[in-house]
Amino acid sequence: MLFYVSILAFVTLFLMLLYRYRAHLSIPDRLRVIIPNYSLNNYAPLSTFSDQAAAGMTSSTFDIEADNIFQGDTRAGLDEQGTREVMEIMRRENVNFDQARLIRHHRYLAANSIDPSGMPLDAKAVTRL
Repeated sequence: MLFYVSILAFVTLFLMLLYRYRAHLSIPDRLRVIIPNYSLNNYAPLSTFSDQAAAGMTSSTFDIEADNIFQGDTRAGLDEQGTREVMEIMRRENVNFDQARLIRHHRYLAANSIDPSGMPLDAKAVTRL
């Protein structure tokens, strides 16, 4: 009996890990055809400010509709890599656009050895004279 419970626990753990890290798995194209709704990279490039606003990439504190669309801004739109990262954070962590932008910004600062207040984490950095 204990043997079967152990096997069941191992299989359950394996399935949970498989589900958790599904974005990092490489699935062969033959298998992707069999699974119709399988999409790891369901991101479609948003090339204009209108597309990005329609996708939810705007808020009251970051209003691209008023600041860009209605003023006739002809630029291509927000940075594609940043847009992709923010959308991924919104999807994975179930947060709104402003929170996702803040999380991405904190990650960017941490990757460059800067704490959230803007001070460098490097002990050799000169912060005052």
